[in-house]
Amino acid sequence: MNRRIGSALAVAVGIGAVTAAGSGWADEFTKQDQERWEKEYQTVVAKGRELWTSPKLGTNNVACAQCHPNAANTHPETYPKFQKQIGKVITLGEMINWCLRNPLQGKPLALDDPKMIAIEAYVAEERRGVALAPGKH
Repeated sequence: MNRRIGSALAVAVGIGAVTAAGSGWADEFTKQDQERWEKEYQTVVAKGRELWTSPKLGTNNVACAQCHPNAANTHPETYPKFQKQIGKVITLGEMINWCLRNPLQGKPLALDDPKMIAIEAYVAEERRGVALAPGKH
């Protein structure tokens, strides 16, 4: 083997070893990690369900659950998508805010508000296992 090819091969093997070793580090989770994360997630989902079923998000005593019991017909797996009520492609959070402003006559939430995250987590949990289908109607 000539010297140039041998050097290039050594470098490639070295990079491959570093890459392989480095990529595994991010994927090493303990059982305790998984249990803690699932518990945290389920806590947020429960808060989302509480908000979803409460009339406190609006001013007219209407709750999300009145139109969407158990998050029915929300289809979070289809966002982002064109939403005719708004006239453009939007995220699930933007649709939730439209509902807060209109049917619930409340104030929109910042997309990073813990309440918004909880509502999105609840809606997504209700549809867990459904294939992603962005843009679908």
